[in-house]
Amino acid sequence: MRRTALFIIALLLPACVSTNDFDRLRSDVRELQRSSSETRKDVDTVKEKTTGVVKEDTLMSIRESQTDILARVNENSRGLQELRGRFDESRYFTEKTFKETASERDLLKSQIAALEAQVKSLKDRLAVLEGQTTSKGQPSETPGAAEQATETAKVGAASKDARAETPADSMTAAYDTAYQLFKDKKYKESRTKFEAFIKEYPKSDLADNAQFWVAESYYADKDFESAILSYETLLKKYPNSDKASGGMLKQGFAFIEIGDLKTGRIILHKLIEKYAGSKDAELAKKKIAELEKKSPKKK
Repeated sequence: MRRTALFIIALLLPACVSTNDFDRLRSDVRELQRSSSETRKDVDTVKEKTTGVVKEDTLMSIRESQTDILARVNENSRGLQELRGRFDESRYFTEKTFKETASERDLLKSQIAALEAQVKSLKDRLAVLEGQTTSKGQPSETPGAAEQATETAKVGAASKDARAETPADSMTAAYDTAYQLFKDKKYKESRTKFEAFIKEYPKSDLADNAQFWVAESYYADKDFESAILSYETLLKKYPNSDKASGGMLKQGFAFIEIGDLKTGRIILHKLIEKYAGSKDAELAKKKIAELEKKSPKKK
């Protein structure tokens, strides 16, 4: 600034300035111009570098943002797929439960109807017996009372004989027959016998075992969908059964056999959590390990 002022004064007062002073002033002006030009170049260089850095930072920020968004989208997609799988599984089990409930309701209705018929028959017999005698030691005034008493006695004896046909040994024999058919690989015949056993002895201690072998017979016949339903019946009706862990294991295997690996893994993980340390839990771990080895690795 001082040199510029001197230059202006030199222009205003040319008469008072010598030639040497004028040359010196002109040299100073050139020096200022050169310095100004270099300064301008430095400023332009700084601008270019600054602009490049800003652009690079912006691109990096965009890349990071896009990567973060893509990661979130993938995570949400996986979560959605998992929820969809759980929903399909819940819907499948719900529909199956409704069907089983309807079947059980029809069975109960038929049993109730049979009991009502038996009660009515007993009431009729009681009425006949009461009509046969009007007082102790006196003959009945009803014609044919002796014949009716004889017939009633025959009915009572027949009823006793019928009750004698279903002792514990008969129940065990029915179960053993069905199980022997299974061991002989006659799965359909075995299944029919076990299903009949469950209907005839629903309160038996062997009913849960029978249900398990029904499911196993389907599995052996490679009817995996029917096996899944039968294992589920076992788990719902007999949750405390000794066969529950085995049923859960084979149900998971059945899902894997039909190609539903995700549901199969879910069931096997539930088995490991619920029956930790059991033999079935160890088998479930081995199956999961086999699936992981077969599945393609992500690169």
